Amino acid sequence: MSSPTSPRRDARRNHARLLSEARRLFAERGIDAPLDELAARAGVGAGTVYRHFASRDALVRELYDTAVADLHEFAPEILGAETAWRSVELYLERLGAWVADSPFLPAVMRRVAEVDPSHRPGAEFEAAIDGLVARAQAEGSLRADVTAVDLSVLVDMLGSLGQYGRQYLPFWRRQLTIVLDGLRARPGTTPMPVAGQEFAAFHDMSHAKGPAPR
Repeated sequence: MSSPTSPRRDARRNHARLLSEARRLFAERGIDAPLDELAARAGVGAGTVYRHFASRDALVRELYDTAVADLHEFAPEILGAETAWRSVELYLERLGAWVADSPFLPAVMRRVAEVDPSHRPGAEFEAAIDGLVARAQAEGSLRADVTAVDLSVLVDMLGSLGQYGRQYLPFWRRQLTIVLDGLRARPGTTPMPVAGQEFAAFHDMSHAKGPAPR
């Protein structure tokens, strides 16, 4: 005899499978890929997709929110590192790898910004990143003219290596090493040519960026 909770367990399992397959499908074919294909990959009927997600935008919104939840999971390790410089290293390493492994994220960010411009959970991380930068600069390990936006842009740059596919992922730490060396405080660094961008402007820009011109 089946347990009365079995349908709920099945629903949770289907929901998790749909999210997992949506990440793979959207990474391969973009966030406008057919939802019938998502159903087939997840081994469920098309109606099941719409029982879990009322629309494509609802699915995209949940992918966005689960990505924000991932950031919260990274935070204790990054912010609790033994030195502020190690926090900087972990910030770039963990988030750069995360973006590289999730090539659908930029499109998800754009779509959520289009559908609901008031939904801005990413902005809540501004104070934490500012604090990380301030601690590393006070420690004397991070060059004094680097900002939180600089680190966030570098995460995007490192994450963009995911465009080459998984075959490049074993090598991406070469670029991470070059970036980290450029961030270290040391005599003789080249002065920044312009002042840094404000975080709010970066947040809006990063959620509106389109595909790179060819």
